[in-house]
Order: sequence, then structure tokens, then C-alpha cells
Amino acid sequence: MENLPLILLVDDDQELCDLIGEYLTAEGFAVDKAHSGQSALTRLASPPECQLIVLDIMMPGLSGLDVLQRLRPSNSTPVIMLTGRGDDIDRILGLEMGADDYLAKPCNPRELVARVRAILRRTQNPISGDQHLLDVAGIQLSPADMQAKALGTPLQLTGAEFNTLKVLMQHPGQTQTKAFLTEQVLHRPLTAYDRSIDVHVSRIRQKLANAGIHDIIRSVRGVGYQLLSAD
Repeated sequence: MENLPLILLVDDDQELCDLIGEYLTAEGFAVDKAHSGQSALTRLASPPECQLIVLDIMMPGLSGLDVLQRLRPSNSTPVIMLTGRGDDIDRILGLEMGADDYLAKPCNPRELVARVRAILRRTQNPISGDQHLLDVAGIQLSPADMQAKALGTPLQLTGAEFNTLKVLMQHPGQTQTKAFLTEQVLHRPLTAYDRSIDVHVSRIRQKLANAGIHDIIRSVRGVGYQLLSAD
């Protein structure tokens, strides 16, 4: 059990937590559960560290968004938000606060497992693509250890943000479509009205700007994004 990836389920619906937990356990994961926002924060402050958090947005007391806001930026553990169907505003807020991905409730357990595995692959075993240091326009990325700097300042990026920036830096001056970025970063097809990549790019821009690099990622209307190479 010690080597199994540890997933923290945070949801006030204890029956749902038990059902999802049983499914994740059967799929080879270790599972911890918290049934309130405060208990989740307490659990996360103690060892052992979990590898991923599945976090429900709608909880009494501290909501999932409250929990996420308190976690970031000091805790970079990947987060999948569970949202009500049609709660687009909550989804965008969750992504803006640093969630890696989201699923609508009630979620298909198989889909949740697929999302969990995709995120763990890219955060724990970043083996796809070149692993040498990327250095473009003052931005340095080390894919081997998931470290990033801008003008020498460390960037606190989530896994999704890191991999979005990595794909753009691997192809400087070339436009990458949102569909391609979604497949490469989130390991799923782009769907209608999905703004996940847009929000991840927005957060990357903000963090780069805070480090002194402005206007380096260009939007290509209706297509995707392009990292401008240095002149």
C-alpha cells in the first residue's frame, strides 16, 4: 500500500465519497477522505502527502473554492474540481484559482479515474517529449524536475500550467491550437465551451508578468496561442 498513489476525496456527501473511494481503490489507488473543507485543510497539513485531490465545490462552511484559495500558491498538489452540471462560473473560478481540471457531477467513475491517471502521469512521470532545459525569451523550464523560472525568478506553476507552457516553449513562434493543447496537457479532447486552456494560459501570463515578462504569449483568435520567440 505504501507505493500506491494517495488520492484525497473531499466531499460532504459521504455515500458518494465511499462509492468513488471503492472504485479508486479497485483501480489501484490509496484513498483518504474528508467531508468538509476544514477537515480537508487539516488533513493536508499532516503527512503523508497525497498525490492528488478530488475536491467538491459545493460544501457547507468552507466551500471547495475556499479550500483551493487557501491551498494555492503554497501547495501545488494537483486538484480536480467536482462541479454541478451547468456551473460554468464555478468551473472558471476553480481553474483561475489553480485547479488542474474539473468534472461535472454526477461524474462517471471511469472518467474520473482516466483524469486522475492523466494528471499523475504528467506530474509524477514527465517523460513525454524532450527533457532538456528549455530556454526561450528569458523563460527557463526544466521538464525533468518540473521547475520553471522567468528572468531568474522561480515560477509557482500548477502541473497543467507547467505543461501548457512547456508545449508552447517547445514550438516558439508557432501557433498551437486549443484542441492540440487540450490533448497534450489535459489528455482529453477539446469540447464545446471548454475554457480550461484559456484559463491556464491567463494564469501563466499573470505569473510571467509578475516576474517581469509581458506580452510573450499571443492569442490567435479562433485558433489558439503562440509563444513569441525573442527578437
